[in-house]
Amino acid sequence: MIGASRGIGLEFVRQYRAQWDRVVATARDDAGLARIEALGAKAIRLDVADPASLSGLAWQLEGEKFDVALYVAGVYSTAGATQPPTREEFDTVLHTNVLGAMQAIPQVAPLVEAAGGRFAFITSEMGCIGQTDSSFGWTYRVSKAGLNMAVAAAQHDYPAAILVAISPGWVRTDMGGPGAPLEAERSVAAMRQTLAGLTRRHKGAFLNYDGRRFKSW
Repeated sequence: MIGASRGIGLEFVRQYRAQWDRVVATARDDAGLARIEALGAKAIRLDVADPASLSGLAWQLEGEKFDVALYVAGVYSTAGATQPPTREEFDTVLHTNVLGAMQAIPQVAPLVEAAGGRFAFITSEMGCIGQTDSSFGWTYRVSKAGLNMAVAAAQHDYPAAILVAISPGWVRTDMGGPGAPLEAERSVAAMRQTLAGLTRRHKGAFLNYDGRRFKSW
């Protein structure tokens, strides 16, 4: 599980560990690593925004096979199209949400394929082009639309694995804010159920947390 120091990622760790699954999860800092280890999972230090850090992931996972893998890491941006994004903002959002996932896929997907497993990438309904209703968060929107395409393209190279992009809904986390209608526990429970029910017809799909397909990208 890539990006599990808090919020949705940590809730995935908690729920999978509650059913005694073995979990390997990453975090950027000591506090995040400690939270993962406190749940009985194996913790790995990783910064998905740092290509050098991500480049060493494969050797840290050598010999592993994963029934379920998750790319949860992500950062948010709220600015709209009335002003251009700064280079720093653009690089941070795109590196974390897209480049990080694209660097992780060749290292992790073979370990998922070896188990005939599922590799899910946490995206957002805001990345659905056909449902765009404003420019709010346009850099974030672009990053999630890019992530969706990366998943749809990559799934062709891993025939024994099922790769999907899945939106968690609007979740009450540090990113989602206190006004979000979904609790992390409910969102993650629904996503786990969705992941458990995936079949080959879902390969490359863009799904809602409850399993519904988005009608357009």
